[in-house]
Amino acid sequence: MTKFTVFSLFLFCLFSTAISAQHQLSGTVQARHDSAAVKGCTVYLNDGKRTATTDSLGKFVFANLPDGQYVLHTSSPDFKAAKYTTTVSGRDQYVVLRLAGRLETLDEVTVTDKQSDFGFTRMRGVESMGIYEGKKSEVIIPDQLVANLSTNNARQIYARVAGLNIWENEGAGLQLSIGGRGLDPNRSSNFNVRQNGYDISADALGYPESYYTPPTEAVGRIQIVRGAASLQYGTQFGGLLNFVMKKPVANRKFELIARQTVGSFGFYNAFTSASGTVGKLSYYTFFQYKKGDGWRPNSHFTNYTAFADIDYRFSENTTLGFDITQMSYLAQQPGGLTDAMFREDPRQSNRERNWFKVNWTMPALHFDHKFNANNEFNLRVFGLYAYRYSLGFRPNRVASIDDNSERDLIKGDFQNYGAEARYLKRYSIGKQQAVLLVGGRYYHGYNHSIQGLGSTGKDADFNFIDDAQAIASDYQFPNRNVSLFAENILYVGDKLSFTPGVRFEYIHTTADGFYGTITRDLAGNIINSIRTNEYRTNGRQFVLGGLGISYKPTTQLDVYGNISQNYRSITFSDMRIANPSSVIDPNLQDEKGYSIDLGIRSTQTTLYNFDVSAFYLNYNNRIGEVQFYDVNDRVLRRRGNIGQAVIMGLESYAEADFLRLANPLNTNLSGVLFANVALIHSTYKASEIAGVVGNQVEFVPNINLKSGVRLGYKNLKASFQYTYLSNQFSDASNATDGGVSAVIGLIPAYTILDASLSYQFSRFRLEGSLNNLANTPYFTRRATGYPGPGILPSDGRSVYLTVQVKL
Repeated sequence: MTKFTVFSLFLFCLFSTAISAQHQLSGTVQARHDSAAVKGCTVYLNDGKRTATTDSLGKFVFANLPDGQYVLHTSSPDFKAAKYTTTVSGRDQYVVLRLAGRLETLDEVTVTDKQSDFGFTRMRGVESMGIYEGKKSEVIIPDQLVANLSTNNARQIYARVAGLNIWENEGAGLQLSIGGRGLDPNRSSNFNVRQNGYDISADALGYPESYYTPPTEAVGRIQIVRGAASLQYGTQFGGLLNFVMKKPVANRKFELIARQTVGSFGFYNAFTSASGTVGKLSYYTFFQYKKGDGWRPNSHFTNYTAFADIDYRFSENTTLGFDITQMSYLAQQPGGLTDAMFREDPRQSNRERNWFKVNWTMPALHFDHKFNANNEFNLRVFGLYAYRYSLGFRPNRVASIDDNSERDLIKGDFQNYGAEARYLKRYSIGKQQAVLLVGGRYYHGYNHSIQGLGSTGKDADFNFIDDAQAIASDYQFPNRNVSLFAENILYVGDKLSFTPGVRFEYIHTTADGFYGTITRDLAGNIINSIRTNEYRTNGRQFVLGGLGISYKPTTQLDVYGNISQNYRSITFSDMRIANPSSVIDPNLQDEKGYSIDLGIRSTQTTLYNFDVSAFYLNYNNRIGEVQFYDVNDRVLRRRGNIGQAVIMGLESYAEADFLRLANPLNTNLSGVLFANVALIHSTYKASEIAGVVGNQVEFVPNINLKSGVRLGYKNLKASFQYTYLSNQFSDASNATDGGVSAVIGLIPAYTILDASLSYQFSRFRLEGSLNNLANTPYFTRRATGYPGPGILPSDGRSVYLTVQVKL
């Protein structure tokens, strides 16, 4: 009996040990060229369910792992991303991951590079203190593109992002104007635009227009998460647009990069950056000077941008950093054209006294702490001190000759600050992993806007004339915003996950000031002037919800879906601004709705990549403009809530390296073919405005196509791109003729061809771009105010050459 008991106990212990066997997966990350340890490299286990960061010796550890196959992904600023598959079976497993530098060419299959050929990827399920499981996302890596980076050429840089509608009315890249799915592209105001995770728009709530665009030459990654990003980053229908600036080099004390670009129409760009790591201190800084004369007369500009980022690593788990951005530019505005003027000569300009001046200063403090492999925290404290001044002669009749009278002057000053904290926790529910993200945000915005009469001169004099009746309006717009948000990934087995989320918002906006009404006689003399004081305040609070689902039937496929509520508050320009050709509905309401995504995508490899998805966007109380006639039979525009807009469509993107598919052993040769197609249907389902129901929603081309090929042999790369957008309307009435003001009407279909070339040798790189090589006359925008009003023609054929040296 005793022998039986001992034997039974032995079997029980053996059986229990086999069931509960937990092993350790550890390893070292090394540089491929010299086997040096890579510290600070993030290693993701199984697509981000768990992460570890390498120490000063390049070591990492994952403990308590059951037997099975595991996939390790790496992410490091100075090395190419890699993927490595290993198996834990009955014992601890140790691996060595050797990473290639970003400028190296792989010639042996040790790891799989995910970025070297495409310059385009997507967010992992959990990455950079954010949750992206089940969400439509894109990541652009500018250094891997063959494109015109010096001019921030959005048509080329964002070519692989399906469905984006891009306004192109100045070739210098001073401002970025992108939209999608029927959202107004104006200064990307329907996106939550950030730099390194903090807001960079004029006012995130009241005036979400981005007058500052980071120089693409200084950007490491551009992250785009569609409308489902509202729960983590804000309430906008467009989603997130985040510019992640380049990180300091980790293995050098000093690195200098100098880029010089010359181009058509007097374009010149000088970009210089310095970076390095000295002990626990690391830094990255750049300065950019850019100038040009523009494709049209009266289009001269000068631009200065400076940036500095200093980080101090107290330990492997704690980092404190500070960065500051300073940007200023002065641009002459050539004004808009009527349809007839555009057909006659799209390069003409009848405005020489219109100017635009912007100054942007943004300090930010960031603190990151990792308690352990499963618990992380970060804090961003940020501010904005900025102004934008616009000055010019802008009558309702665009063709009117400038009479040298007082110019219209609008001055906007912005003083904002905020803080956002995030806590990310990885935990287990039974045998299943789970990831929780919780956070909070406080934002204080203040805008002072004055509009009135400027000087009669031709220069950039941004002072009001000395006259008691010179000020047409003077408003202060203070606002407050408090947000709380939470998302949680719940994994069900290895293939299925659910990500519920919720966001609470409290918004309080105020408009305090006055506006004046001036009556003039036929000679332009002031007959009467009335000043009306106005004070409006609006506080509201609400809860947004969402749910994401991801199903991975194989390791190469991901079927995803997401539904998320959206919200957009009334902006300052919706409340009050004097414009001779428009009026504002005093009963404006906030916009509300929801967006749905359902798609299938590949797990990206070096050979192919695709993402095909359908979307449905329900947009209630959509704010827009319609044309009407006043009592004097003048054609004006009314800005107000148009009604319910429904936008649905198919967005597809695919690319493949057909040369490597045909000959995978020849790593020196690549040929990437890509196609980006969006087919969209839009309509107004309900409206109280006559003649709107059934109309097509503005800013929605039915067909949005971008396609191209990129060929490479060793360090020589060339690209060719084809862009086509079908007809689109600029207002809800679907007017086709712009009339005397040309601010509404059809935006005709257009086709654009671009070509670029890049060659790297030693420390030098040569780049060249030929944009709009067919010299097609076209326009993408009818401006309602500055820098118009009227049609703003896009640039004709242009050539740019860049020389880069790295020391």
